[in-house]
Amino acid sequence: MKITIEWNYKPAKSSHTIRFVSDSLSLKEAIRTALDIERTGRLGTIMFIDENGTYWSKKELQKLAAEKETEPMNVVCYFDGGYKKDDGKSGQGAVIYYEQNEKRYRYRVNASLEQIDSNNESEYAALWLLVNELEQLGVHHSTVTIKGDSMVVIHQMTGEWPCYEQELQRWMDKIEAKLKKLGLTPIFELIPRNENKKADFLATQALSNISIEAKKEMID
Repeated sequence: MKITIEWNYKPAKSSHTIRFVSDSLSLKEAIRTALDIERTGRLGTIMFIDENGTYWSKKELQKLAAEKETEPMNVVCYFDGGYKKDDGKSGQGAVIYYEQNEKRYRYRVNASLEQIDSNNESEYAALWLLVNELEQLGVHHSTVTIKGDSMVVIHQMTGEWPCYEQELQRWMDKIEAKLKKLGLTPIFELIPRNENKKADFLATQALSNISIEAKKEMID
């Protein structure tokens, strides 16, 4: 999560104020900087804006910082979807790596959603599964890296490609709304299929009616 500070400074023996805007700061840096500014005794108004344009008070940021001490961080995710045209069955897989309480974890989950009509739609369904699992893990108001091998999904989610299919657009809208609700800033990354094997295997297992939901501590 990145924060920009906007504040008004009141010079001595002057009725005018000077407006300042900070660089983009981390959550802890923003709070520390605000406290330093307050110590000058010449602070007028101060505002905190995150990368989504949401305004925060200092009290709200301090509460969020305290919560984040025990929340998942440094989140890197993978998703993949599969589709069998002959029987219309779909499978979705998601893998989430994160750190929490100074430990590293891997979380794997799959699903087989109904009423999917194409491989591209199954890929979007896999991304939807992933975003919902992030919510269940308590990931919010942070930057997450999301990797997949679907050129359609990655390029459309980043705005590089237009989306003309109404069904895919509906998935996009749902996913973007959920990301906004959670305050997540996604960094989408297109990767080769051989770097997405774990998510692909989960999707394949779902196609074979094998359900997976597993969390594992990663020990070096």
